[in-house]
Amino acid sequence: MITDRRLLLERLFPFLAWLPLVKDRATVRADLLAGLTGAVVVLPQGVAFATLAGMPPEYGLYSAMVPCVIAALFGASRLMVTGPANAISLTVLGLIAPLAAPGSVDYVQLVITLTFMVGFWQLAIGLAGLGRAVDRVPHSVIVGFTAGAAILIVNSQVRNLFGFDWPRGMSVWQTLWHLGRDIGLTHWPTAVVAFGTVAACLLARPWNNRVPYMLVGVLAGGAIAALLAAISPGYAVKAVEQLPGAIPPLSAPTFSFSALEMLLMPSLVMTVLALAEAVSIARAIAVKSGDRLEGNREVIGQGMANLIGSFFSSYPASGSFNRSGVNVAAGARTPLSAVAAAGFLLVLLAFVAPLSHYLPLASVAGILLMVAVGLIDLREIRHIARHSRLDAIVMASTFALVIMIPLEWAILGGLAVHVVLSKLMAPRH
Repeated sequence: MITDRRLLLERLFPFLAWLPLVKDRATVRADLLAGLTGAVVVLPQGVAFATLAGMPPEYGLYSAMVPCVIAALFGASRLMVTGPANAISLTVLGLIAPLAAPGSVDYVQLVITLTFMVGFWQLAIGLAGLGRAVDRVPHSVIVGFTAGAAILIVNSQVRNLFGFDWPRGMSVWQTLWHLGRDIGLTHWPTAVVAFGTVAACLLARPWNNRVPYMLVGVLAGGAIAALLAAISPGYAVKAVEQLPGAIPPLSAPTFSFSALEMLLMPSLVMTVLALAEAVSIARAIAVKSGDRLEGNREVIGQGMANLIGSFFSSYPASGSFNRSGVNVAAGARTPLSAVAAAGFLLVLLAFVAPLSHYLPLASVAGILLMVAVGLIDLREIRHIARHSRLDAIVMASTFALVIMIPLEWAILGGLAVHVVLSKLMAPRH
């Protein structure tokens, strides 16, 4: 009877299963150190991802707090860290930019509402026991989508890499045409800061386990920008707006029929993508650590993270590949590491926020360029191309669709191509 009651409580409150481990001093020490490392890592990442999502920079850091804690407490993965992610951030921009100007009050409100809807769908899927359906999203579609997303990330940052006064939202083809026309008008101090940041990241990456290379890149970019401004005021580069306070402000989704109708399709697409990313990362970590992963429980945790996060100024969060990798490498043992990361981030932000106006936009663009390159998994692309003609065509088709059409239709198009070709290329008996 007691055992049954305990199992029920652990099912409702998953953190009760790992909480006894926190009594061990060595475990607490390892988790706190991993949490501190994760907080330092997410500082430049959060700002960069929010910029990519078309949101004010502080929202990337807010999204790394409350969703991170909720997913750690109610999810199934012990070592995955939830928060802002690269492909998710870009998808937010792709889905919402046609509806409102990025960075505007209306845009932020729509994104907050999108976060709520994504959390609602995720929670519904998990409670209905349909979490396993996420595993059926073909791997070739995800690989093609992320590779295409990498190209779109670069496309969105060309203006910030070279200091061009271009409008936002240009297609890849428009960017290439404008780049060929305006390359001679490059603002060279901006380019020096951007590619100086990239160079610093590349030099620091071999020691990433000791010092986060993105943080090194941001510090180097800020130093280069300060030096150029000291030489001549004409060499000054644009900087990030000063971040407000460290505590995420309360927010409220819009529940008007028109807003919910407008965001229905984008929210469904975002739900599929966010769950596919989170579950795949969680499963990879579980295989590596030898843990057993309950898929539906993780889906419920992700749903609660986004649902609650929408009331604390978060945009859609998912499993973060970079932060989860850092968390594992730093020696994390339980979800306490993710909770600690959110707490340490809150403290760090209180000290860093007043200094944010020293962070050049070009440096953020350089970080995002590194992120984009990291998204293209050449090894997996070669593997798919060599071993399955069907998957290779699906991957290439999804990649092309991401570049050519709106994101919400690109991933659905990739799924459609997979279904059709699976029927056409199936062996006949």
